[in-house]
Formats: sequence, structure tokens, C-alpha cells
Amino acid sequence: MSTSLPPKFDITRPEIERVVREFYALIRVHPGLGPVFAVHVQDWETHEAKVADFWANAILHERSYDGSPMEAHVKAGNVRPGMFDPWLGLFDRVLRAELRPEQAAAWSELARRIGRSLRAGVVERETLPGGVPKLR
Repeated sequence: MSTSLPPKFDITRPEIERVVREFYALIRVHPGLGPVFAVHVQDWETHEAKVADFWANAILHERSYDGSPMEAHVKAGNVRPGMFDPWLGLFDRVLRAELRPEQAAAWSELARRIGRSLRAGVVERETLPGGVPKLR
């Protein structure tokens, strides 16, 4: 009897890898997000493989990802709360272009839940008690 969990929705590892590849192709040329990533990513192929592992873990329950997205985004030092909406907009654009509508909708919802968590982590570190912005 298998103890593995079923995927959160119907998608294959190659489809995940294709979405990640297409997404980062757009990120690299995005005027606002491209420079943020360029500071940290020198090897795009390795970065994309790690992100594909993250999504395969989150969706397919693979155990190929070892890392902390929250820690990575906070440690980056240049990720700001206002960047999440453009990021999600680009991601949704790729999902709609590359996947069937039901796949795109399911992955988008998962990405938005994760994005809310990451945004909260960044916002909490960027504000003082009472929501007052830190002005460094």
C-alpha cells in the first residue's frame, strides 16, 4: 500500500518545469522585478531547477526541495511588499498561457496563498509595531 499523497491538482513535473522556465524568462526582462532577481541569480538554470523542485514539492508532494522560501526572500534584502502583486500577475499570465484553465486556477490559488505568507513575513520585518514603516 502506497503512503504517498496525491497531487494537489492534475499536473506533471514537465509542466511545472515549463511554467517555471517561461516565468523566469519574463522575470529577466521585467523592468521592476528583473533587477531584483539579477542581484541574486547568476545561474538561472540552477535557480529554475530549485524553484521547480519547490513547486513539485508543494503540488506533487515530491521531496526534492530543501530550503526555506521565507528565509531566502528575507535574506535577499531587496524584496519589498509591493513586489508581490506584479510577481503574481506575471505568474498568472504564464499559468494561463501554458496550462489548462483548471490547472492554472488551482496553481494560481496556491501561489496566492504562499505569496500572502511571504508578503506577511516581509511586511512584518519592514514595519515597526503598529504598522509604522521602518525608514532604515
